Amino acid sequence: MNECVCAITGHRPSRFKFKYSEDYALCKKIKANMLEVFRKLHDEKEVRRFYVGGALGVDMWAAEQILRLKEQPGYEDIELVVALPFVGHDAKWDQRSKRRMEFILQHCSRKEVIGNEDCRESYVKRNCYMVDQANYLVAVYDDLRNLRSGTIQCVRYARKKQITVILIHPDTAHVTM
Repeated sequence: MNECVCAITGHRPSRFKFKYSEDYALCKKIKANMLEVFRKLHDEKEVRRFYVGGALGVDMWAAEQILRLKEQPGYEDIELVVALPFVGHDAKWDQRSKRRMEFILQHCSRKEVIGNEDCRESYVKRNCYMVDQANYLVAVYDDLRNLRSGTIQCVRYARKKQITVILIHPDTAHVTM
């Protein structure tokens, strides 16, 4: 792997204290800290490609932050790749969320569909695929809470592969490098 790549994972909004209220101070802080981590990875580690999984919550917030960063001078070389678990994964989403994802897909560098059907395996394959591409994993995740989720599986897989994991705590937005 010549270029440095970062994958991003984290929970859906329902797992956060603030749920879908993105105006909540903690949500804004998580987004701001994600942006700062992405900026540092670009500037200090030469990360140019970022993978997100196309889910509500952290995936969507990360994609929006990366697109914002890409608009700033000196960051035009950033690539955003959206790895979707399967076609139609967003079929049950509300219209506003669908429009946000549509915008992300129109402005990303590349979209990849990893699975063929609506099942848990497609999500697991998507997460493993992103980690397999990456040198870094940014996870909005609480290492102490051991919630059963795709996020914990993604973090464990990255650690097993000895990929650097950067944690952003979902209750404090504290960053652990």
